Amino acid sequence: MASASEILKAYLHCARTPAEDAVERIRTQLKKQYGAAEVELTVSVEPDLISGYVLQVGGRVFDNSGKSALAAITADAPSLAVMQTRVEDYKPAATTAEGGTVISAADGVVDVKGMDQAVYGEIVTFDNGAKGMVESVEPDHLGIMLFDKIEEVGVGTLVTRSGKRAGIPVGDGFLGRVISPLGEPIDGKGPIEAEGYNPIEKQAPGILERQSVDTPLHTGILAIDSMFPIGRGQRELIIGDRQTGKTSIATDAILNQKDKDVLCIYVAIGQKASSIARVAGDLQKHGAMSYTTIVAATTSDSAPLQYIAPYAGTALAEYFMGKGKSVLIVYDDLSKHAVAYRAISLLLRRSPGREAYPGDVFYLHSRLLERSCRMRDDLGGGSITALPIVETQAGDVSAYIPTNVISITDGQIFLESALFNAGNRPAVNVGLSVSRVGGAAQTKAMKKANANLRIELAQYKDMESFAQFSSDLDAETRRQLDHGKALMEMLKQPLYQPKSDAEQVVLLTLASHGVLDEIPTAELRTKTSAFVRQFRADVSGTMDKITATGKLEPDEVDAILNAWKAYAGGDSHAVQ
Repeated sequence: MASASEILKAYLHCARTPAEDAVERIRTQLKKQYGAAEVELTVSVEPDLISGYVLQVGGRVFDNSGKSALAAITADAPSLAVMQTRVEDYKPAATTAEGGTVISAADGVVDVKGMDQAVYGEIVTFDNGAKGMVESVEPDHLGIMLFDKIEEVGVGTLVTRSGKRAGIPVGDGFLGRVISPLGEPIDGKGPIEAEGYNPIEKQAPGILERQSVDTPLHTGILAIDSMFPIGRGQRELIIGDRQTGKTSIATDAILNQKDKDVLCIYVAIGQKASSIARVAGDLQKHGAMSYTTIVAATTSDSAPLQYIAPYAGTALAEYFMGKGKSVLIVYDDLSKHAVAYRAISLLLRRSPGREAYPGDVFYLHSRLLERSCRMRDDLGGGSITALPIVETQAGDVSAYIPTNVISITDGQIFLESALFNAGNRPAVNVGLSVSRVGGAAQTKAMKKANANLRIELAQYKDMESFAQFSSDLDAETRRQLDHGKALMEMLKQPLYQPKSDAEQVVLLTLASHGVLDEIPTAELRTKTSAFVRQFRADVSGTMDKITATGKLEPDEVDAILNAWKAYAGGDSHAVQ
């Protein structure tokens, strides 16, 4: 700031000659602000400014002209929706050409000198067209992570503020598309018409804005829907070693939302491009891409892009939730997300903590997952259901990132390598998996049909271990072993074959009454599948009643058992 003895020189370029009182008002303001004894204010008329003024003080230029505003609003030929958002967000103070200079650069993270008014999360533009985001605000410099053109930004590159926080274009046109974390289409199907612009970082809804999780979100996977139910607005962690079927569970859950008025977002973080293409191909093949958006940050993308990917996906989900829609979002996976954030933090010279992660890595995921909830009906009644995925090493759930995410979520589905290798797929460990919402997100029919399933499976596991050391078993022990084997076989489920709620209730009813125990294990799934296909067309309409009411009445139980007796006894028509 200038001392009182100094003279402040300012140059005011106006679209038209201002009135003398306006000039004097500006001179008085500058004298007071800078403590200057005198102000030399040179006024020049610039017809091409359209309106407003450009004030130059020393090396800084404050552009409050209509020409600058028009250029900012129409930059990159935006859609009408984006242009409207820019008009609403336009602030003259944000158009100041306050700039800085890169003083160091490494692996997509640069330090910038200058831009003293920049704030955390603000988008900045480099003179070569690259864009970045302010990630660290230090007393003498800014830490900025780059989104693109990493190799072209070096020491001495000039950078200017944008005045806008990082965000992503949103709209219904993003359904069925594969996009980058910046909202740009990468599937080769042309541009996407946006309807708005949402910030990627946003405060989670407060407690009073939410309502209880009590509406089921069926995954179509019998082992999960029966024992670890997921409700709309819940956050259920999928955790396990690599190659245990974590992505497959998420994919099946997406497939099962077809015709259920649930939109889906699959966020791939640090995955191989071929893996993402395979998931997209599977969803397309089974007709799920029409209600799904894939946000892809591959292994070849920079750490900053991998870092913002889940937040960008959540911003898109919040757009749909704001319209009263239910959304299922999958984060695959948050382990790689934490690794990307660790790389950025180390480059920013933040103090490393446990496993070299920075101290705020818990907040990294908590502020993300807290945005998943179910809103009150008077606020639209929309919901975001999150299925975060975390990879473990040798089944160690006590590692840093797994324990963090477990404590944030409303339960976890633990997939075990030993079960997977033994052919029990999905390889859900019943003992370590849990849903903290529980029966609140289950239909009455499902509760009644599987009342003792977890207890019976636990008893089978204990009995199986005991039976390994004995060859002479009593009749009751053999009965429990046969029943447990039937349950384990029933819970096996092939990929891309989700089951409806009514189908699951029928299977669980048969299992709970022990009628599956006598079927040879190799034939059990084939026979039950054929029976369900036939029973769906039964004249009693039992499955339709279960679907419509969500209840399982005694007469419907009798109808299921009688139909099974007729089918198993050979009285039924041949099943094709």
